[in-house]
Amino acid sequence: MTEELPHLYTDLADWWTLLSAPEDYEEEAGIYERAIHAALPQARTLLELGSGGGNNASHLKQHFEVTLVELSPRMIEMSKKINPELPHMQGDMRTVRLNRTFDAVFVHDAVMYMTSEDDLRKAIQTAAVHTRPGGVCLFVPDMVRETFRPQTIHGGEDDKEGRRALRYLEWSYDPDPSDTTFITDFVYLLRTGQQEVRCVHDRHITGIFPRATWLRLFEEAGFEPEVLAFDHSEVEPGQTEMFLGRKK
Repeated sequence: MTEELPHLYTDLADWWTLLSAPEDYEEEAGIYERAIHAALPQARTLLELGSGGGNNASHLKQHFEVTLVELSPRMIEMSKKINPELPHMQGDMRTVRLNRTFDAVFVHDAVMYMTSEDDLRKAIQTAAVHTRPGGVCLFVPDMVRETFRPQTIHGGEDDKEGRRALRYLEWSYDPDPSDTTFITDFVYLLRTGQQEVRCVHDRHITGIFPRATWLRLFEEAGFEPEVLAFDHSEVEPGQTEMFLGRKK
């Protein structure tokens, strides 16, 4: 993880819902809930590491008692707007320690900011420390080395009041396939009221690891791992995989 957070998680955090709206997460949050409860039907307490703006939590809280940990204070502010009843804590998934365990630990795409194997090992160890014996953890990276491909995505929304609008272009590519990182460049076009549109470039350096590395690190942390399919209506089959670990 780079020590300097991207614009999206700092000075542009209050634009987050125009790039990624909570209602857009209903289908995928259902996938995560079913995966956890299939592995542990009695799961009740859940810790989300790297909870971002709280979009997944806004759906998962219907099924679990959710505790949220997020590195960016600005994103915590965004999450509290839609999840005011949930406990939020500021912390780094590599090092945070809450001195309690949960039935389940969930980590979504924030794990992509683990840019070295040591970073990823620490994040998985954090999950292990917070998972009770017999509990489960679920990690959902956007991709692994075997499924990575360059891509370009675009989107954005106007707010309901018509006061602000955002459009973005997202371009992911890997200039050096021999290392453990790739680059995603965002370009945001931002408009407030009748003001001139402004353009912001935002570079995200993210991690990419082979499937075997994920499985090995899960085992090292005391989990029995398995790879699950991610079957989503808007995601190409096989592009995303989920790693489920059962705590020994």
